[in-house]
Amino acid sequence: MRIKKSLAVALTVFLVMTLAVGCGGGSTSSTSSGDSASDIKFPEKPMDMTILFQAGGAADVIGRQLAELASKELGQPIVCNVRTGGGGAVGYQYVLSTKPDGYNMVWNSTSICVTYHQGNMPEGQDYSAFRGVAKISDEASVLAVRADAPWQTLEDFVKYAKENPGKATVTNAGVGSFNHLTAVAIEDALGVKFNHIPMDSKSSITTVLGGNADAMVNMAFDAIPHVQAGEMRALAIIGTSRLEQMPDVPTMKELGYDVDLMMWRGIAVPKDTPDEVVLKLQDAFLKAAENETFKNFCKQYSVEINTLPAAEFDKFMAEQDEMIAELMEKIGLKKQ
Repeated sequence: MRIKKSLAVALTVFLVMTLAVGCGGGSTSSTSSGDSASDIKFPEKPMDMTILFQAGGAADVIGRQLAELASKELGQPIVCNVRTGGGGAVGYQYVLSTKPDGYNMVWNSTSICVTYHQGNMPEGQDYSAFRGVAKISDEASVLAVRADAPWQTLEDFVKYAKENPGKATVTNAGVGSFNHLTAVAIEDALGVKFNHIPMDSKSSITTVLGGNADAMVNMAFDAIPHVQAGEMRALAIIGTSRLEQMPDVPTMKELGYDVDLMMWRGIAVPKDTPDEVVLKLQDAFLKAAENETFKNFCKQYSVEINTLPAAEFDKFMAEQDEMIAELMEKIGLKKQ
């Protein structure tokens, strides 16, 4: 009888535990379930978004448009503040100095990898000091020459560069800039050696237009007006697809070269921000990014909406950081 009674008690306990688990007792990451995000009282006051580069630039105006749409989803305003300096270091360090509660975020980009490996931020304050909220977009760059240059195609330019090692002059937007690293990636893929000329973005264009350099690697948005005006010829797009504004220009991959390095942007918060807060922000920003108004706005800047949720964005940043660190090591710019 005692054995039967014990078995009955054990069976009862087992059934109760099974029902408890079946009714939601199992644990899952809050960044993969929407229930907890809708239950928390967040946000209860305005939030702050740090924009890393100059007011009025593409990063600024796109970030503000995104913040406005996300604010509507969250029910509280997101106030955008420009905090420039150190290639983004000033803004990143400001956000890391704030309480990890979701009320301070950064409109981050490839710059988190570049500025850290340049030594502009303290050791340990790399991408992993942040949590990704959502990846939002990608921006292509372009390899272009003056319209009257002798190179009609990328292959023409490759042939010239191979026959004249180190003589093909290619401007970019500055030492260690995204465009500089892209030019290095192109150089590796083509099997050639360029003479890199770092300068600011506008000077990169005017130097080529003035006939003082052979080619440039610059953001597509900056090159498009000059290509459409007949002043420059784009040889290749460095991105995943052709651009609407230059439909006849092939991508590097179409031409057989494995280069699709793109400037990405997204939202990040300090790494200790609670899961449920990250999830609520993630949902709001992903919805904002898919808004047709935002998509049409981004088209003006040749920006491609290419979103990732929080967990996948973290993995993406880790992969990008490794790739960028390798490129910077090749040109002697990696300090940490």
